[in-house]
Amino acid sequence: MPVSESTSSSRPRVGGAIVRKAKLPDAVNIFDLVNSLSGDGTLLRRTYAEICENVRDFTVAESESGVFLGCGALHLYGPHLAEVRSIVVKPEAKGQGAGGGLLRALLAEAEDQGVTCVCLFTRIPDFFFHFGFRVVDRTVLPDKIYKDCQSCPRLYACDEVAMARGPIPRIAVLGPSRFPQPELVKLQAGSIAPNPEK
Repeated sequence: MPVSESTSSSRPRVGGAIVRKAKLPDAVNIFDLVNSLSGDGTLLRRTYAEICENVRDFTVAESESGVFLGCGALHLYGPHLAEVRSIVVKPEAKGQGAGGGLLRALLAEAEDQGVTCVCLFTRIPDFFFHFGFRVVDRTVLPDKIYKDCQSCPRLYACDEVAMARGPIPRIAVLGPSRFPQPELVKLQAGSIAPNPEK
């Protein structure tokens, strides 16, 4: 595809960056960038097949001349929860608004889908505070735990901060279907019979 088609002026511009939904040809750039940061644990390693399979979840930022600057994905668990994943910009693109543009596009997509809560796990929470995210206990996000954390090599040594924007879901689709709620002592129906041994 010619560069002029991929940078149509109808796409949102952020600073000098254009933010758009990813297409299959973007998978190579997404794969390279995401995995360039997997060695130090900044991002989870993704296979090329996994990127291709989920490319519709991704949004990319590129320069006006079509140079790939960064990416981010929105994984939908259901109307109760979505997760921002693999959000990253190239080092030379930092400070140009591409990261914020990607995040705003992913949040708009979640809103368009009717999702009530968006979560993410990060080592740089300060960036996300500016977008309405707050720190939460990771155990309130069982869908994320069941999807990724169970197979993560850092399961018992995780140094990421769980964050959420919106009301915390009271249901899950991958873990228990409902969260246990505190209960009062249950009373049995009927009357209590006298003890015959007395």
